[in-house]
Amino acid sequence: MNESRIDFVPPGARPGRGARPVKDGEKLTIRVLRYNPADPQSVPHLQSYELEQSAGMTLFIALNEIREKLDPSLQFDFVCRAGICGSCAMVINGRPTLACRTLTRDVGPEIILAPLPVFELIGDLSVNTGKWMRAMSERLETWVHMKQAELDLTRIEERMDPDLAEKIYELDRCIECGCCVSACGTARMREDFVGAVGINKIARFRLDPRDARTDADYYEVIGDDDGVFGCMSLLGCHDVCPKDLPLQTQIAFVRRKMAAQGFG
Repeated sequence: MNESRIDFVPPGARPGRGARPVKDGEKLTIRVLRYNPADPQSVPHLQSYELEQSAGMTLFIALNEIREKLDPSLQFDFVCRAGICGSCAMVINGRPTLACRTLTRDVGPEIILAPLPVFELIGDLSVNTGKWMRAMSERLETWVHMKQAELDLTRIEERMDPDLAEKIYELDRCIECGCCVSACGTARMREDFVGAVGINKIARFRLDPRDARTDADYYEVIGDDDGVFGCMSLLGCHDVCPKDLPLQTQIAFVRRKMAAQGFG
């Protein structure tokens, strides 16, 4: 292991440049932006680790090998290793994405890792996305507001058109990994911006026939510059979403509906 000063990402280095065969004994260099905000003596720096690459190795596997064999102090998050929990999101060669879905052969042989910006840093590659997501969800009230005053658990659930159910499910696939927020220019400038993840949730509940809210209600929570009108349409969120959600379409749709409500 060795330490060096922070420098720029190599030109053209980013995930998805195309698969290449892994040679026997090929070395992989991973440079991690290290910093522990809880330690007054800690300063941001890049630390390099070298390990042997193997066929089918993901960045998730590589990081675990580093922590098990080279440096147990390295901080990063993981739960499912299947692209479902969103915990392992980080900036890989300048692009927010999931470590468990990134093959080292596609981004190596030198990889630079950094924590997701915008979110509170816990240490190294670990950030507190949960705190941000909870605050956003509470602000937008991202749960079904039932039309019935009291919930009757014995009542048979209402039927839903299969096509509508499929549209709701498509938007419900968001795993709250934070990649879209980290790639968002507005989120860097506006601390209270709800991001594409928040706008997507509003689009989802607007479709739900069980929700009693109207566009007037939604306008109250996202009809300003911290909501849908704060989006600069750079669409970095759409480009980096690991679940390929139609964020571009949903942002445009919700903005159009909220504009109609505002001028109505």
